[in-house]
Amino acid sequence: MSHVGDRPLKPGPAARPRPEQGTRSPTWVRLGCVALAAPQLFTGAWAIAAPAGWFAHFPGLGPNLVAADGPYNAHLAGDAGAGFLATAVALLVAAAWADRRVTVTALVTYLAFALPHFAYHLLHPADRLSGATNAGNVASLGLGAALPLVLLWGALKREPRSVPEVASG
Repeated sequence: MSHVGDRPLKPGPAARPRPEQGTRSPTWVRLGCVALAAPQLFTGAWAIAAPAGWFAHFPGLGPNLVAADGPYNAHLAGDAGAGFLATAVALLVAAAWADRRVTVTALVTYLAFALPHFAYHLLHPADRLSGATNAGNVASLGLGAALPLVLLWGALKREPRSVPEVASG
């Protein structure tokens, strides 16, 4: 058995300590992180596993959004997939660990991707897409940038501490 100072360590896998009360992310924020992670995970895995197919057919239902904006580049497609996958992993770790600091870090990381992605498509509509398709794309990317801001607010919001009532009389 290992020891730390004069205290023996319990045998078994090292467990990450649970966050103290008040440092845990609210459940609704954790569920939001999972909701944000799901499309990132799907998109990233697809772009890494089959970059040409991802480029030609993303999102898979309807207009091919990626192919409408430039020539295919396998390296760039794979790198984009890795970025999608990395943000998914950060969000899933935040949801699983429930630690407020990890959640904030994951959401800020996601926003570092989502906000410039939204701004690019807002300012550079794809010539090969219709106005309605470009507008729908920008709207969905805007929602994808707004939701993590709400989740970030929820993760940073501190619950009021309850003060024990003192009996009067």
